[in-house]
Amino acid sequence: MALAEIRFFGNSIGCSTTMNVILPDGGKGPFPAFYLLGGLSDDHSKWARFTSIERYVTGVPLIVVMPNGGRGWYTNSHAVPQQAYEDHLIKDVVGYVDQIFPTITGRKGRAIGGLSMGGYGAVKLAMKYPTMFCSATSHSGAVLTPMHKPESRPKEFSPVLEECKAIFGPKFRGGPNDLHALARKCVRSRQRPALRLDCGTGDFLLEQNRAFTAFLKSIRYTHDYAEFPGAHEWSYWDTQVQEALAFHRKYLEIAVYQ
Repeated sequence: MALAEIRFFGNSIGCSTTMNVILPDGGKGPFPAFYLLGGLSDDHSKWARFTSIERYVTGVPLIVVMPNGGRGWYTNSHAVPQQAYEDHLIKDVVGYVDQIFPTITGRKGRAIGGLSMGGYGAVKLAMKYPTMFCSATSHSGAVLTPMHKPESRPKEFSPVLEECKAIFGPKFRGGPNDLHALARKCVRSRQRPALRLDCGTGDFLLEQNRAFTAFLKSIRYTHDYAEFPGAHEWSYWDTQVQEALAFHRKYLEIAVYQ
């Protein structure tokens, strides 16, 4: 595999930024792309440094894109227009990847996933842009975000609550970044993205993942959900990203490894 670090200018965030891209060993392409998002304290390098993602995609005709999402929740900030991290992913990152690499453009060639904040971002962006992504995975996802009612907010979210208020604004519930509202609006058709969510049984986000999967069931949004031993830690995500690759492989129609 080839691991490339791409430095480019993000028009939506008004500054230079970086992403890591894993490229297939061989083949002419075009290839599908898997956008793999980090958590609140991560940068573009964490997936490659803390998991064996490069080894897991050896021989797989797949491009893996690991962008830097800052602390922006993959959302266009309500208070700071220059921190448009949703536009950054959708326009800057996807646009640049499609421009310089041999990708399959369109939803049949794109999947998205992530951990914690990135799990929220992956599910949100897939449901908000169902014509762009065919499938989404979330590991230990912050699927209710710190903006939900206090009884569903783990104490670990308290330090970032004010930060998130500036990002999401005063009207989060039912708005364009609320996963409940997006799931209800997401069309019931072949363009409803396939979802897989998982969480460790020792994770502080376990209860909200249980609540969100129960909500999806209540609105008949077919999805996969699983719990495994583990906490909010890289050893857990290293294992689960392998399951995510198998899940996406089906929807990206990657029949065999090279």
